Amino acid sequence: MFRHLSVYAFGLCFCVVVLGAFVRLSDAGLGCPDWPGCYGHVGVPETVGEVSAANAAFPERPVEAHKAWKEMVHRYAAGMLGLLILGMSITSVLQHRKRKLPHILVGLVIFQAVLGMWTVTLLLKPLVVTSHLIGGMTILALLALVSLRERDWMAGWPVPTSNHMPHFSVAALVMVCLQIFLGAWTSTNYAALACADFPTCHGKLWPETDFAQGFTLWHGLGINYEFGVLDGPGRTAIHMAHRVGALLTAIVVGALIVRLLRETGASNRWRRLGVILLLALTLQIALGIASVVFHLPLPVATAHNAGAALLLLVIVAINWAVFNSRRIRQ
Repeated sequence: MFRHLSVYAFGLCFCVVVLGAFVRLSDAGLGCPDWPGCYGHVGVPETVGEVSAANAAFPERPVEAHKAWKEMVHRYAAGMLGLLILGMSITSVLQHRKRKLPHILVGLVIFQAVLGMWTVTLLLKPLVVTSHLIGGMTILALLALVSLRERDWMAGWPVPTSNHMPHFSVAALVMVCLQIFLGAWTSTNYAALACADFPTCHGKLWPETDFAQGFTLWHGLGINYEFGVLDGPGRTAIHMAHRVGALLTAIVVGALIVRLLRETGASNRWRRLGVILLLALTLQIALGIASVVFHLPLPVATAHNAGAALLLLVIVAINWAVFNSRRIRQ
């Protein structure tokens, strides 16, 4: 039962992360101006009377059903994910499992729900929305670890021949996490199109930027952050930081790929991981460039978020493989 729940939760969590990106990128984050319902309803107001009452209650945010439904589908899916994770925690107790991770996940889901509420009530404050995205990625990574552990994925795997493999894998994980933060900060500040050309920005290798403004985490309460509040140099600073971060991430992850591909021994499993990681990194870079060149089409931008989740999962799996194989050998 626990194993099945962990698989369902992992698959649903990936869908929730991608769906959250789709909601944010389609400007539907405030499709419902209240929480947890939508204009005071469990669903979206549909009848003429319900829509009129909703518009009267929220005159600053008239009903846009197509946006509201996107937001509510995301909330329904997130709610189902929370129930699955709660089921994992209860099953873990009933089966007398001495594992803390399922219970930690319950706490994270509760905090994610609070961040989801603040996302609406604080009018898409970038720090809150960014934290919400990072929280989703964290839960996804932890669910991946639960699934890997339940299936004893490392059975029969050889220890890497390189003693430096743990350093490479941890460095890659840290860089990808930092880049996910920069990507989230870029998206929540509507800075993805601050540079509409590539590899230059406004025709320059380094345009005018304002990092102090771009990376001010808190701008106060009562501000509607939909479509952003920063001026050009502030958004450009965020965008350029994301580009530089992408370059550094590619270098660090590339070093891990080279290390994996150079593994020699009785098994070629490490080299297969290297190929998978190379494909995930290449796809993510291509999607990032396409997002700029084609001016942020919704399918490409959503796929770029999904690619970040995929890249994170591959590196989490590699770290699990590296450290678990060494633990088993010891």
